[in-house]
Amino acid sequence: MKSRRSLTVVLTVGTVLIATAATADASADRPVAVWEMNERAGARTMMDSGGRGLHGRIGSEVGTDTYVGGATGYRFDRLEPDSPPPRPGHLVTVRDADALDPGTRDYAVTIRLRTTHKFGNLVQKGQATVSGGNFKLQIPGGIVECLFRGSSSSVLVASPQRLNDGRWHTVRCARYREGVTLTVDGTTVARSPGWTGRIANSWPVSIGGKTSCDQIDVGCDYYAGDLDYVEIDAGPTHRRTR
Repeated sequence: MKSRRSLTVVLTVGTVLIATAATADASADRPVAVWEMNERAGARTMMDSGGRGLHGRIGSEVGTDTYVGGATGYRFDRLEPDSPPPRPGHLVTVRDADALDPGTRDYAVTIRLRTTHKFGNLVQKGQATVSGGNFKLQIPGGIVECLFRGSSSSVLVASPQRLNDGRWHTVRCARYREGVTLTVDGTTVARSPGWTGRIANSWPVSIGGKTSCDQIDVGCDYYAGDLDYVEIDAGPTHRRTR
């Protein structure tokens, strides 16, 4: 069962970048979508409790009502990497909506995960070459990486420690005007400066892997493990873009 968390990232004050990041993160606390992943066994609709009705479609291979380590969530079984055919039933997808695009807003994705594996895409909107940019969280080698690619640049941050230790971890990746921060279990572990620019595409949000892949030329990067919840928050639009 998902519990409410404080969405304020605690940063060490010492540089202009960090101080400004704290202010930006504080503004990115307006829920866009909250997927608690508490649906009953066999459910095929992921409910959004954030109030916008951004419900998702649960693939037939995703295990719901999975209880482990005190939390109820979704189970994604391990699939052999780059072995065709693609398995779209392994994914949870949410149809495209303007509210789900970062645009030029402060924007944060929070996810609670548990895995013992070392690969897979956790959540994303768009893929590497799509028009309008994209964002994604992935866990290659057990290291969580978060990428925002926009009209100005791409900014990536990564956890310094592996998180595939079989314990629950809460990961929050936030994009703001001055850069991107990564927070793990309440502690900011990575940050990188740089404005990505506008990010807006016509793709769905995909949880558990890619939607456009063939496992031959483009790997589907299917996630293996458990997810307790995913939440997206955003702040106001930045008027000035470049």
